[in-house]
Amino acid sequence: MHNVVRSLLVSLTAAAVVATTAGVAEAAAWSSSDQWGTWSTGGYTVRNDVWGSGAGPQTIWANSYSNWGVWANHPNTGGVKSYPHSAKNVGRTLSSLRQVSSSFNVTRPGSGAYETAYDIWANNNAYEIMLWVNKQGAVGPLGSKQTTVSVGGHTWDVYKGSNGSNAVFSFLRTSNTNAGTIDVLAVLNWIKARGWFGDVALGEVQFGFEITSSSGGLNFTSNSYSVSAS
Repeated sequence: MHNVVRSLLVSLTAAAVVATTAGVAEAAAWSSSDQWGTWSTGGYTVRNDVWGSGAGPQTIWANSYSNWGVWANHPNTGGVKSYPHSAKNVGRTLSSLRQVSSSFNVTRPGSGAYETAYDIWANNNAYEIMLWVNKQGAVGPLGSKQTTVSVGGHTWDVYKGSNGSNAVFSFLRTSNTNAGTIDVLAVLNWIKARGWFGDVALGEVQFGFEITSSSGGLNFTSNSYSVSAS
């Protein structure tokens, strides 16, 4: 009897989560369950981006480029399944920029395996710069640790590696945060000063959740996000 009641409660809870998620998505300005669902708004692009193998269902919703989120149900297996994100293309060389800064505020689950991260691209995707502002579960960066540095308003453990097609520089914040402002240009100029790249052209500044697992269905929300460049 207890097992029956427990199963019923689990089913009802799961149904409530799905209903709540569906309600949020339906009430939003845009939503999509398509693997490559994309919405352009206010000079930004919001993408569902379910790119990894073995992925489960994922629904993205957005009220703006700043306020958006996903419900994702990815199995408890290794490997990144998706990177839902909002992106702003800058399209200028580092030397021509006076400032590039970004602010974020997220609500995220306390279970699963993922990180909340910026994915920043330079020189037509030859260089990838990841800024991890928080992480949960069994996730880790590519490459090997180079140093720990305070730059751009935060303290990071810095890793350098490659994914086989481009160089990857990963900055992992030494403690998790759900909100903050980052001087992105300062981080990029620090990399340049190390000689890891030159006067590169800054492409997209993306921000979102790189999800490895979210079994049972979890909600990830960007309460606000913006990029300023001049």
